[in-house]
Amino acid sequence: MKDSVHISELAFTRYNELVKDGETVVMLPVGALEQHGPHMSMNPDVLIPTAISERVAKKAGALVAPAITYGYKSQQQSGGGNHLPGTTSLDGMTVTATIRDVIKEFARHGARKIVLMNGHFENSMFIVEGIDLALRELRWDGIKNIRVSIISYWDFVLEDTIEKIYPDGFTGWDIEHGGVLETSIMLALYPQFVDMSKVVDHDPAEFPPYDSFPVNPELTPPSGTLSSAKKATAEKGNLLIEVCVNGITKALDDMF
Repeated sequence: MKDSVHISELAFTRYNELVKDGETVVMLPVGALEQHGPHMSMNPDVLIPTAISERVAKKAGALVAPAITYGYKSQQQSGGGNHLPGTTSLDGMTVTATIRDVIKEFARHGARKIVLMNGHFENSMFIVEGIDLALRELRWDGIKNIRVSIISYWDFVLEDTIEKIYPDGFTGWDIEHGGVLETSIMLALYPQFVDMSKVVDHDPAEFPPYDSFPVNPELTPPSGTLSSAKKATAEKGNLLIEVCVNGITKALDDMF
């Protein structure tokens, strides 16, 4: 059996050797099952952070845990909304409890350096809460030498990269759902899950400067995407992946 950066592919004895001293970084992708338009599968929020984690782990000597594949409810102004078919979400308390429990388990194994790799914007604060509860309960058990960090891969896309990806102007991350960034990365990683002939080319979605509930479904473009993916390419995807992997690898070195 060959060594792998994926925890699930290791024998438990080899995993124990790698984590028991607390020096190996454990990376946990946290995603969602969410519609990404008619042109793309519903798993980019899982596949992208997992693939980036794998590449970072190979460079940094880290390990990648199996992803959490369900996330917090899709919000209309960032993910189209939780009313759309296919999107399958968890309550916030469930996300929080899952994050808390998994961190505590890694700590029980000996891990002391943990990174949550977020691929779904709406997860963010529930990840924070899960970390906070885990650290509090670990302190009760006398474990105080643990460090946990959150990374959202899109935060590592540099300004000059944005100019290359969006030469006609960048409309902002808030309406990138199912747009050029995610589609380009999926074209580079998993082209079999993208059908560019089904991209709906439309203007960026427009929303009022507030949220109302229940949502008005008419505010979400019928495609479910919040901007057009027409200009997505695998070349752009490879550039984005390279920038994110390099930036995150450096960040891990700075963190730990």
